[in-house]
Amino acid sequence: MTDPLNPSRIMETGMAFWPSQVLLTAVKLGVFTALGGGAMSGQALADAVGLHESRTWDFLDTLVALQFLEREGSGRYAVYRNTKDTAAFLDRSKPDYLGGILEMAHDRLYADWSRLIEGLRNGEAQAQSKGNAQATFDALYADRQRLEQFISAMTSVQRRSFTSLAEAYDFSRHRHLCDIGGSEAALSVAIVSRYPQLECSSLDLPAVEPVARQAVEKAGLTGRITLLSGDFFADPFPAADVITMGNILHDWGLEQKKLLIRKAYEALPADGVYIVVESIIDDERRHNAHGLMMSLNMLIETGSGFNFTGRDFACWCEEAGFRRTEVRPLIGPSSAAIAYK
Repeated sequence: MTDPLNPSRIMETGMAFWPSQVLLTAVKLGVFTALGGGAMSGQALADAVGLHESRTWDFLDTLVALQFLEREGSGRYAVYRNTKDTAAFLDRSKPDYLGGILEMAHDRLYADWSRLIEGLRNGEAQAQSKGNAQATFDALYADRQRLEQFISAMTSVQRRSFTSLAEAYDFSRHRHLCDIGGSEAALSVAIVSRYPQLECSSLDLPAVEPVARQAVEKAGLTGRITLLSGDFFADPFPAADVITMGNILHDWGLEQKKLLIRKAYEALPADGVYIVVESIIDDERRHNAHGLMMSLNMLIETGSGFNFTGRDFACWCEEAGFRRTEVRPLIGPSSAAIAYK
């Protein structure tokens, strides 16, 4: 007997922008932050985040139905509170706040993705800068507010992957790690917190250093993480026995990827290790939907950037001179691709 036809998944995916916008709007308005660890009436919550009375309960009860809020009672006497997950990950005051990437999705990515058709037809970036990857980042670094939002978004979505890397790979035999494109040093913070013997340095453009310094100070790791300013395309990489890149390679086209890999090889000693954290696409290109969609996001945002498989990484590293590679799964769709010199 054949399974009956069922259009549910088609409709759920096709209309996924409905729940997406509800969640993104709630994050942007600060609904989960306003609730914190407590409970509020619908009216009090509406007043706190600026909702119009006529649609308050439709909006809040949609969040209940989507399992992003819990509710006791009904109607105007209802009391709302965060779920366990939204309290942990969507309250801006919590250390595991993931809303940075969702706020950026609300402000920028949502509109950019509406032009996916154009990107697929002309192969060009569809973001505001409408240029190549370098133009995209030049525009980003020229706008302080956008830069800080971008850094916050990347840190919020990457922090757990970096912590997972510290558990998945044994850094105890190494002495010095240099993170290339380290942003606010989240990878260095995760690694040095677990491996106190390790000297860590984090390199990024000068505009990032004040943000990184504040993050390192907040983590209580001043003096254990060295912040370096530089351009990873123009400047040689600092010598280290481990070189890492957290979600850097996917931003760039093939020749730039190969250049960064080659520069890592040249900076490492004979037994050095190169580690990249990415949403590595499975070699059969069937399962890591997030990695594949991230590759489409790179088309939209940079034009030339793309995600890659473990097999791709192995080929590029072999070309650069590395003797072997492996891929270790981390958390969610993230993996560590590791090359050994």
